[in-house]
Amino acid sequence: MSKTRLFDSWTFRLALPAPFDDPQFSGAKDIGLSQYNTAGRTRKATLHAPTLRAILAYAKLTLASNQGQSTEGLGAIGHAILALGEDTRVIMEATGRYHEPVAAALHEYGIYVSVLNPLYIKQSGGGSIRKVKTDKADAIKIAKYGLDNWVDLREYTPMEAVRQQLKLCSRQYNLYMKTIVALQNNLISLTDKTFPGVNELFSSPERADGHQKWVDFVMTFWHCDCINLLREKAFTERYQKWCKRKGYNFSEEKALDVYASSGGHFTTLPKNANTKLLITTAAQQLMTAKTTLVAIRTEMLRLAKQLPEYETVHAIYGVGEITAAQLMAEIGDVHRFPHRSSLVAFAGVDPAVNQSGKHEVQSNPSTKRGSPHLRKTLFQIVCTYLKKSPAAEPVYQFLDKKRSEGKPYFVYMTAAQNKFLRIYYARVKECLAAQDSSTIQD
Repeated sequence: MSKTRLFDSWTFRLALPAPFDDPQFSGAKDIGLSQYNTAGRTRKATLHAPTLRAILAYAKLTLASNQGQSTEGLGAIGHAILALGEDTRVIMEATGRYHEPVAAALHEYGIYVSVLNPLYIKQSGGGSIRKVKTDKADAIKIAKYGLDNWVDLREYTPMEAVRQQLKLCSRQYNLYMKTIVALQNNLISLTDKTFPGVNELFSSPERADGHQKWVDFVMTFWHCDCINLLREKAFTERYQKWCKRKGYNFSEEKALDVYASSGGHFTTLPKNANTKLLITTAAQQLMTAKTTLVAIRTEMLRLAKQLPEYETVHAIYGVGEITAAQLMAEIGDVHRFPHRSSLVAFAGVDPAVNQSGKHEVQSNPSTKRGSPHLRKTLFQIVCTYLKKSPAAEPVYQFLDKKRSEGKPYFVYMTAAQNKFLRIYYARVKECLAAQDSSTIQD
């Protein structure tokens, strides 16, 4: 019986109920002798402890199924881990997005879950000089690290729904920004073959809905011959109708300027159906991406304004609506950082340490171990300080001090990012503490 595998999630460590938990009857081999059989030991009826544990585990799964709980997949894993006992922890590496559903599901079952940076496991070593890369070896390495650092393990807490959605929107915003830059460069390179300089004809800023005048113009007048073959008056009338249809202000002076700019060009692509397809398709793709970016930006701001620290973050000098949302998305809840230096290390703008014996390097590059998305946002904010030069702001004072000391550009820019994060940590934590105290009083 003990060699028969009843089901996948049974365990040898499930606690036995009375009277089978009494060592007097279970004995050293933990075979679970029945106290109600008074025959000799060699003839006494037995109930092997592993068999009893398997039966009890199966009963728990059946009860969970009757109560509507999941007993397949992660549900079965959760019940199996709970059957191991209270002092059981699940340790896993952070693997992009793949670990999140497993960690969240096990956390809902009340299991202690700890998600580790893979760098911790790599630097801890596997206790062997051989280079082995298998799932079994990785699991043993993670388990060994967990046992060695049992007391210092931090429990995984799922991110709030609003913060998680804000972070996803922020990442999508960055992705679409890169896509738009690529699509815009592609459209400009194509129009340089049919209508050189058309992207510089209009100085109108981008509208709130994402439309840009020169892109809309190219979708209709995709080749300079579309204008040259018309008389000046005919083009002016057509341009006026186009402005009215697209919602742009009409100026006769601008129409004459565009007509004059369309002449004298040497084009490398002819005015045919193939060229029209290439230009209009590229313009449509760019316009679609811009419209999508506007929708994502609107959703980002809506989510960011639901967080309690939004007004505090937005009030910091150099932080706009978008950068405030991106900061809160990448940093998350500041309560998960015990010290301000933890936040600085998370961003990767802390200086590295290089020392061995009497040798100690004084100038080291930043670690760059943290989020590159956060560092990009910080760099944009510090660039604002550099351009505006607000003499009363502590971040700019610190930046100017490092610059006056003769530090290189990236050194004083990184130092300013470090300073900004420390101020951010202090103000946001103060804001959240004040809100918590007011909530308690209410």
